[in-house]
Amino acid sequence: MNGLYQASLDYLHQAKATIPLGSQTFSKSYMSIPMGGGPLFVEKGLGGYFWDVDGRKYIDLVSGLLSVLLGYQDKEVDKAVAAQMKKGVTFSLPHRVEAEVAEQIVDMVPCAEQVRFGKNGSDVTAGAVRLARAFTGRDFVAVCGYHGWQDWYIGSTTRNLGVPEATRALTLPFKYNDLKSLEDLFEQYPEKIAAVILEPMNLEYPRDNFLQKVKAICQKNQAVLIFDEMITGFRLSNGGAQELFGVTPDLVTLGKGVANGYPLSVLAGRKDIMCLAEEIFFSFTFGGETLSLCAARAVMDKLQSEPVIETICQNGQELMQAVNIMLQELNLSGSIQLNGHPSWSIFSFQDHGQYTLWELKTFIIQSLCENGVFMLGSHNVNYAHTRDDIQKILAVYLKTFQQLKYHIDRGSLHDQLYSQVLSPLFSVR
Repeated sequence: MNGLYQASLDYLHQAKATIPLGSQTFSKSYMSIPMGGGPLFVEKGLGGYFWDVDGRKYIDLVSGLLSVLLGYQDKEVDKAVAAQMKKGVTFSLPHRVEAEVAEQIVDMVPCAEQVRFGKNGSDVTAGAVRLARAFTGRDFVAVCGYHGWQDWYIGSTTRNLGVPEATRALTLPFKYNDLKSLEDLFEQYPEKIAAVILEPMNLEYPRDNFLQKVKAICQKNQAVLIFDEMITGFRLSNGGAQELFGVTPDLVTLGKGVANGYPLSVLAGRKDIMCLAEEIFFSFTFGGETLSLCAARAVMDKLQSEPVIETICQNGQELMQAVNIMLQELNLSGSIQLNGHPSWSIFSFQDHGQYTLWELKTFIIQSLCENGVFMLGSHNVNYAHTRDDIQKILAVYLKTFQQLKYHIDRGSLHDQLYSQVLSPLFSVR
């Protein structure tokens, strides 16, 4: 173990006494960060950086699991939240900011005609599925990608402990960019599939008009098409992946960066489907909490007035291109690849000789953290990252990849792993 993170390890020991896993989120826990090879608890964040409880500063490429779109402590967002805080947070009646933010979303997102709010992505993906079932009178759902922790979805993954078999049987996975895998489901379950829900993009760009063809299949079979744009919304473009790729779904779920770290998620779509939200039960005490809604309003104002998406994409593209060139030149690209969109690029790892993909990933994260870059497997670029930050990150990557290649060639990589090697949580993409 490395002494750089002693305070983190101490806090983990304390937290685990009262919190299972020591964290509220799998992806923020020691299950995703090599134990002893990276920080486990944060103290503060500013712009594109955070400081851990040991006092070490990092360029943050995780960005609050993609929820921090503009950067920590964005001035316009903080100002909007502070102004509302003087008036109140949660009330006994709806606040007018609910309608104002809903109107902004309708203005920006192609499919949005009506809007409801939640707090987490799981709230609104579950709400979208319930709406689709109510609208169609059907039970089965075809899924592609990650859609949250609730029974209807997580039962289709290896993390299905506690989910009844009857619920698990209603969720039908298919493969991205594989139209036949979806067509086969409609053949196997004729007039039984209520909805198709998918991330419109993650590791791969849609090929051969894949999204358009998915929509056509849904229309042919009278199923509801749901885009899970928790990540791609307000990141790939102001109107999300549906705007970028020119495919309008029936419903969309949004979240993550919409409120720059404040807890807010969005369910929006066609009015004739959304109106059923008055009939199904989709209701939250904190659904209209005003601080998050004011933060979202400030975020969308900034998206419309400043080159947020353009800047993020430029910096992300520079990262992607340079990293892939390094991997090719060092003959590592057969084991490590970086794919996806410039604003959200994702590493894929394969075993390399005697070394497992988990050992490769652990070494890379360990080395990056040691050199002041926090990355857990993807580049979640935010608006506060500067060109200088990108150059610093690339310098650390070059050093890391060169060391990785050196130790792989000499068979000495195991000796360099001073942290606990990562193990898989579950596969969602």
